[in-house]
Amino acid sequence: MTRVNGWLLSAVAGVVVASALIGGAVALSAFGGSTTVTNISPAAPRPSVPVQQTTGAQAGGIADVVERVRPSVVRIESSATNATGTAGSSGTGMVLDREGRILTNYHVIEGQRDLKVMLADGTASKATVLGSDPGSDLAVLKVEVASNLLTPVTFGDSDAVRVGDAVFAIGNPFGQNFSVSAGIVSATGRVSTSSFTGRAIRDVLQTDAALNPGNSGGPLFNLKGEVVGVNSSIENPNGRFFVGLGYAIPSNTAQRFLPSMAKGQDVRHPLLGISVVQLDDVVAADLGLRVTRGVYVTGVTPGGAAARAGIQAASRGTTARTTGAGGDVITAVGGQPVRNFEELARAIDKHEVGEAVKVELVRNGQSMTVSAELQEWDLR
Repeated sequence: MTRVNGWLLSAVAGVVVASALIGGAVALSAFGGSTTVTNISPAAPRPSVPVQQTTGAQAGGIADVVERVRPSVVRIESSATNATGTAGSSGTGMVLDREGRILTNYHVIEGQRDLKVMLADGTASKATVLGSDPGSDLAVLKVEVASNLLTPVTFGDSDAVRVGDAVFAIGNPFGQNFSVSAGIVSATGRVSTSSFTGRAIRDVLQTDAALNPGNSGGPLFNLKGEVVGVNSSIENPNGRFFVGLGYAIPSNTAQRFLPSMAKGQDVRHPLLGISVVQLDDVVAADLGLRVTRGVYVTGVTPGGAAARAGIQAASRGTTARTTGAGGDVITAVGGQPVRNFEELARAIDKHEVGEAVKVELVRNGQSMTVSAELQEWDLR
């Protein structure tokens, strides 16, 4: 799994390196403005290391919840053929319904074959891919299992998650089946990037609950037993080991695209086609602008939605230090105020490909509104 590769603007995205959490031959780094690729070799047997056990109300308090939701978590095994032969990998998923649909990360199944899903009770079934969304690193599988053996998860509202909320993960790290780890939500609103498309994944949850290779695609639960995130990657400064920074795709993002994936439809993401820098008092003064809040357009993709709408870019440069004059300042999209790149991207993501949205901007000191028909993000 990877973090930021370029969510429209690598210039404003933070550079973070993270590793995919699948266990097996190869896992891609997923989270970085200029991301690296980290290979994760198959987990070898490791000696046990004594660890101080956690005691107290929280440890005892989640035991009943864990027991209730554990049947909803599955292990996913697969194999892939590469230059060195066939290698296996494993990840995690969660039961969506009694019809046998399973949610996991796209990177768990990308390039894989002979998919097998194993339930917590040991029941195993071959799996097929129903649909996927590489841009959000999500995929839906289908298994043929008796409905009475399937326990669907319940989704929570990831927008309601607060920093400090207690959470726990269930997955298959390093082949340790159905392992539970607990912690808190360390931060919300993080930005990750799909290593397959370079598209940003927004509102990502950060947790200190231990996540490792094999946890990919598994659920991050709140203490009600609701899924608030899909575990996807970890901060990776020193290799493939967990250092206290794990990331989960928000449940609301997954729920938004589940209907399309479950139907086997391609998930399409909108694109405006611009590069921008964030305005503040200093940048605005340097550019001779009266407006001090918004995003200054430094580049427009030829033939893109913004270009067709007549949005104008600065005369030169792509950063606040090198850009020239003449660029539009975007202040709102679809009625949503825009003060920085993240707000711009979120406003665009709320709309569909082909939809015409109103873009409010300031040009040469004059306020105006243009209509832009959003294009599809090119996944190639």
